[in-house]
Amino acid sequence: MRLCTYISNYAGDMCVQPRDAVLVLPGGGYGFLAEREAEPAAKTFLAAGCNAFVLYYSIGEYAKYPRPLVDVSLAICHIRDNAEKYNINPDRIFVCGFSAGGHLAGAIGTLWDREYAKAAPDMPHGKNRPRGVILSYPVITMGEFTHEYSREMIAGSGPDAQMWRRECSLELQVGKNTVPAFVWQTQNDDCVAIQNSMLYAQALIDHEIPVELHIYPKGPHGMSVVTEETAQGNADRGDPHVGGWVKAALEWMKIV
Repeated sequence: MRLCTYISNYAGDMCVQPRDAVLVLPGGGYGFLAEREAEPAAKTFLAAGCNAFVLYYSIGEYAKYPRPLVDVSLAICHIRDNAEKYNINPDRIFVCGFSAGGHLAGAIGTLWDREYAKAAPDMPHGKNRPRGVILSYPVITMGEFTHEYSREMIAGSGPDAQMWRRECSLELQVGKNTVPAFVWQTQNDDCVAIQNSMLYAQALIDHEIPVELHIYPKGPHGMSVVTEETAQGNADRGDPHVGGWVKAALEWMKIV
């Protein structure tokens, strides 16, 4: 794993109060990490007044759970331990994930209190708990509407595959300790079925966990923060209406 920081920490007459922190988890099906969902997202949150971090978590042959989840726990604990250095409020650490990174963000928001998610055996309870999670076109379920490549990468086919398929079906794991979520996706996403977002939102509603859900009528998978940089000449990836998710998420953060 590798953690990159994007910090504004002015001195002198530009000294600012501690900021919210956003830990960005790029997507890539747990097989690679999409750069359009890494630094561009971090810079977007930085420009909006947050200090941001990008976690390059375990993928490929190292993607089997719970290793990526432990990576996120380690990152959150590190950010919290260094809150003064990073000029962030340790009680306001959010995790923003895209696609498979959205699954991992949802996993830390849902499974943070499991023994296997700890950053260390003696980690204080709740040290790895985020304030809330922002899930962008997330993989959620390992069931009927799963993203099969992601499921294979994190659960495999070994003797414990079925156990991890159930544990990683986040809609089945929501409980009283699950953190609030902001979820968005396009209705015609051709990679991750829209039912993933809907299943998770419904589970949160059923357990009275605050959730904000945005379903945009059209747009391809992988839109990231919907800028010229991330669109890379693809007009469908530059729809400003879908790009409104960033402002909506920032407003949501203020009330969580």
